[in-house]
Amino acid sequence: MNTIAIVGRPNVGKSTLFNRLVGQRQAIMDNESGVTRDRHYGYGDWTGHNFTVIDTGGYVHNSDDIFEGEINKQVKLAIEEADVVLFMVDADAGLHGLDEEFAQVLRRYMGQKPIYVVANKADTNLRALGSGEFYALGLDTEIFAISSQNGSGTGELLDAVVSHFPEVGEEEPNAGLPRIAIVGRPNVGKSSFVNLLLGEDRSIVTDIAGTTRDSIEAKYTAFGHEFMLVDTAGLRRKARVKEDVEFYANLRSVRAMEAADVCVVLLDASRSIEAQDVSIIGLADRNRKGIVILVNKWDLVEDKETNTARDFEAKIMEKIAPIAYPPVLFISVLTKQRVHKALEVIMEVYANKRKKIPTSLLNDTMLKEIEKYPPPIQKGKLVRIKYATQLPTHNPVFAFFCNLPQYIPESYARYLENRLREHFDFTGVPIGLAFRKK
Repeated sequence: MNTIAIVGRPNVGKSTLFNRLVGQRQAIMDNESGVTRDRHYGYGDWTGHNFTVIDTGGYVHNSDDIFEGEINKQVKLAIEEADVVLFMVDADAGLHGLDEEFAQVLRRYMGQKPIYVVANKADTNLRALGSGEFYALGLDTEIFAISSQNGSGTGELLDAVVSHFPEVGEEEPNAGLPRIAIVGRPNVGKSSFVNLLLGEDRSIVTDIAGTTRDSIEAKYTAFGHEFMLVDTAGLRRKARVKEDVEFYANLRSVRAMEAADVCVVLLDASRSIEAQDVSIIGLADRNRKGIVILVNKWDLVEDKETNTARDFEAKIMEKIAPIAYPPVLFISVLTKQRVHKALEVIMEVYANKRKKIPTSLLNDTMLKEIEKYPPPIQKGKLVRIKYATQLPTHNPVFAFFCNLPQYIPESYARYLENRLREHFDFTGVPIGLAFRKK
């Protein structure tokens, strides 16, 4: 897959161009510099050419930003990964000292891959004409004056970019792959877990809560598995979301959950399960997602005894009741304890979500259970269930046909759900039941 990296100093409009190229508002944009910290990926196409776009954090030097070293590391990784590099500068502000410093970084890649200088914010003819000053950067490359806000000039830029891409008509990448979202409160180890699985530092990791602000996607291919892994920003309670960037980070995390097949909820073993954890699990359940609960930092729990894990799990299930189907694993990303087992369970939950039970087997099994324990008589009415089938939906939903569906009590629906889970193993997956008149 052809790859474009958008690089440059902070606040020149990299994320705005990224959103335009991928055709949707994926990257967070704000007037505050340093909003984007990780490499952020999206997909776009132009004249039949499909490509990956990488949005990067703003390159800084000798700043007060405590993330400076990690951001610059991510920028360099993006450049090395890209087939074409777009060095974005600000046509309104003019040539900046950081532009000249970053040009020194890019010079070592000259001749290895195409590099274009993109003078953004050239909304007027005067600014477009003035963009010639960026030839002083000495990169010996064409300068494109554009406005990523209104799109002017981006067509000519893309024509030049795709001229380096030989493939045409390539199918959209990663279509149909399982989507696994890693969610949880801030600072529970989501990015560390993702980096461990990928074997590379895809997301920046620090001890400061809220380091990850965008949802970061990466393709995982190992141990016979292939899926899209999504690292999300830590979800905070609305009352604690104080700045615009944090609000949109929360929003991106929720959208990542909505688009996922399985939500892996990370908890912090040293803090037990908190109200926000329960809210996150409830949100995944309402969206009918597969759920796996991973209790991270298990290595930090002291004086563990035989029943410590069992008691911890019992406390989790008590807090999230009536949700009772997610598996719970105790892991340590730091020591890699049970991380491979967690991966196996995640893929089992995904398989359970797609499981289809043959109608004949379903009826042979469930009608015997119904005969052993028939629906209770309601208001003198005798309910008879005659037939069951699984509906053709993305999640397991079963229809039971009977003479009086309105008289099936909730307690009996729970009985049927428990029998379905007992016989067909729907661990980690919500089950829907529908009662219809025969």
